[in-house]
Amino acid sequence: MKIAISAAEASGDLVASALVKSLLELNPRCNIEGMAGDKMTAAGCKQLWHLKQVNVMGFSEVIKKLPSLLRLQKSMVSHFSKKSPAVFIGVDAPDFNFKIERQLKARGTKTVHFVSPSVWAWRSGRINKIKESTDLMLCMFPFEVDFYKKHGQEALFVGHPLAETLQPRTDHQQGKKVLLMPGSREAEIKSLLPEMLGALMLMKEQDKEVSFSLALANKNLQSWVESQISGLDIEISIGDAHQKISEADLVIVASGTATLEIAMLSVPMVVVYKLSAISYQIAKRLLKTDFVSLPNVMLGKELVPELLQDQANADNIASSALRILSADNTQLVAELSSIHTQLNQGSAEKSAKAILAFIND
Repeated sequence: MKIAISAAEASGDLVASALVKSLLELNPRCNIEGMAGDKMTAAGCKQLWHLKQVNVMGFSEVIKKLPSLLRLQKSMVSHFSKKSPAVFIGVDAPDFNFKIERQLKARGTKTVHFVSPSVWAWRSGRINKIKESTDLMLCMFPFEVDFYKKHGQEALFVGHPLAETLQPRTDHQQGKKVLLMPGSREAEIKSLLPEMLGALMLMKEQDKEVSFSLALANKNLQSWVESQISGLDIEISIGDAHQKISEADLVIVASGTATLEIAMLSVPMVVVYKLSAISYQIAKRLLKTDFVSLPNVMLGKELVPELLQDQANADNIASSALRILSADNTQLVAELSSIHTQLNQGSAEKSAKAILAFIND
């Protein structure tokens, strides 16, 4: 049985490697090939193209590489049109994969997309292109299925891979350790870190027992960050966020995927974010949800504080953080744990079973 697959990003390689492994365990006769990273190859996928050929960052880099990306898409469509796989699986990278899926689907190939774009949150008009591109959408969040069913798109909730690698902590004794996570992009770090450090100083004034650490996603802005925290009693770590989150009593975090990781570990948080004035006005008009952080979107209420734009200032961050540190957080932690329970579905195996059943349908 020939299965075609395309993962065009490092995050997709990780998710897809577990899927490849599960497909081969359920049906060792599967012949899986396509665009893959090293993890997928190690799991048993035949690499016809390396995802490095696609993995670009930023608008200018995309424009520069556009001719080669278009040639690559054309080459993949041509190859799989001749090979006639039982199914084509696009993993994440919607801007790259949907075009391939759409052309293969038009030629009669069954198509599956794993990892839904945030179409439920913004740019919901993309649903029409999605319906043209994919027969089955495999979703990491239950509310995504509701959106797709409303629009007549076949979709299945399979759970989130993070729930299999991160577990809610147990037996934690509440203290006053605060972790700062100002994001991974230069613009968000330079916008949010000064406000977080302002909050740190206000909190220190009000409670001398509060201690602070700071987790950076990478070394890109390490020297700038070190210059900002000079003279402050704060420890920096790089690349070990999960360990630092599990040791913290509270995380002050930039809105993004990290909020889900913190929720998986059942750690209280304050979510902050700032955009440029123009970007914020555009985002506000496009956003279709009441909340921006995934824990709040998942539960349909403001479980954790969200401080956005002008609200994301030192005073508000400090008062929200101190309120949580001084409260009994038993209920909050229990509700964060419920997110892990909802998302812990064995996503790779569930996805593999759904794909094999879809092929045989």
